[in-house]
Amino acid sequence: MNTVKYIMESTETEAEGLIHRMGKTVRLHGAIYKIRRMSGFAFVLLRMRDAVVQCVYSEEYASFPLDLLTEEACVRLTAEVIAEERSKSGYELRLKEAQLLSTPCEVLPVVINQKRVNTSLENLLDYRPITLRNEKERAIFKIQAAICTAFREFLNAEHFTEIHSPKIAAIGAEGGANIFKLPYFGKEAYLAQSPQFYKQMMVGVFERVFEIAPVFRAEKHDTSRHLNEYTSVDFEMGYIESFEEIMAMESRMLYHCISYLNQYCNTELTLLGCTLPQIKEIPQIPFASAKKWIASAYHREITDMLDFEPEEERLLCELVKRENGSEFVFVTHYPSAKRPFYAMDNPSNTEETLSFDLLFRGLEITTGGQRIHSYNEQLEKLDKRGMHKELFESYLMLHKYGVPPHGGLGLGLERFTAQLLGFENVRSATLFPRDIHRLIP
Repeated sequence: MNTVKYIMESTETEAEGLIHRMGKTVRLHGAIYKIRRMSGFAFVLLRMRDAVVQCVYSEEYASFPLDLLTEEACVRLTAEVIAEERSKSGYELRLKEAQLLSTPCEVLPVVINQKRVNTSLENLLDYRPITLRNEKERAIFKIQAAICTAFREFLNAEHFTEIHSPKIAAIGAEGGANIFKLPYFGKEAYLAQSPQFYKQMMVGVFERVFEIAPVFRAEKHDTSRHLNEYTSVDFEMGYIESFEEIMAMESRMLYHCISYLNQYCNTELTLLGCTLPQIKEIPQIPFASAKKWIASAYHREITDMLDFEPEEERLLCELVKRENGSEFVFVTHYPSAKRPFYAMDNPSNTEETLSFDLLFRGLEITTGGQRIHSYNEQLEKLDKRGMHKELFESYLMLHKYGVPPHGGLGLGLERFTAQLLGFENVRSATLFPRDIHRLIP
């Protein structure tokens, strides 16, 4: 009987370890990113897992012809690490041997080995499996992965337990028409709009929980800020005394995230020309006061006292940055009419809720607040909105059998990444966007 051999240690070098292998011969693998033919030699750029490294081909040292290599061919190479002061890395790789693993069978439809992919956003997304290989494009998602790592690191340290809630549900958490229906073995089911019900349930189990997972909204928006599937960073925490504790927790989480990116993503941030925000204290302002401030400062008429227009979010962030120097602002006490049925009303003014949005560089990236934990209060609010409690029986178990005062938030990962990197369109920070027009790739 054959057995599987477990390779405990790789014999091939990663890019990050090459600087320590000066004068030694190494084996490495990757894809040929670019070939620049010079007089008597050639520069061969190899795209590895963690970086693009410069190799030098010369017939004097190489045992293979240069024509063996083509752009986007996957290869294993043997090379000597040579000190080179003119190189940004401080070294270059003198090629000796090459093993061809695969080659493209067609010419690439877009050029990906320049500083940026010089094409439309539409083409960028149409050819996503290829365009993501560009050095800058993949840096975006290295940073996005680091954001998730930083959030997890922070929340784990704060004694949150990571959960994985179902994405097929019997009822929508947010209600309304923006929900995807699907047949489910003779029943009607829905794609989850958020993990709201489940993370509230899990507060009664673990007290503090979080989830980083996809959510689905059947909104027919066709804007630069909307997606029909996006990644939501959710947390929920119990035994709170005020919804301000949730804002404080998010402030600290974001501070940790920015520190983490500065420490571990300097190469990617430099490549993208990104300036990260500084977070000290994030100012907060009640919704009604914010509306009046914008109207007064910009001589605008208030046309909607229930929600912000996108332009108002941008103008408010301008005002806050000018007055406080902060690129973030919490807007609190949103009207009850615009918040979900589980949002707790302000005891001193039931027309508003103990809720908030976090705006960053002109765009809302987080919605959160305190939830109703009283069974009778939740029933009363359902009844007030004409909603049938029978549809929410499994959710109402939470309240019926006791749950602590609690609250939480949901942050849109793609929106946050886009704002952080200065993109105008959230699709630029989405691996494979799903919107009203796009279902592939």
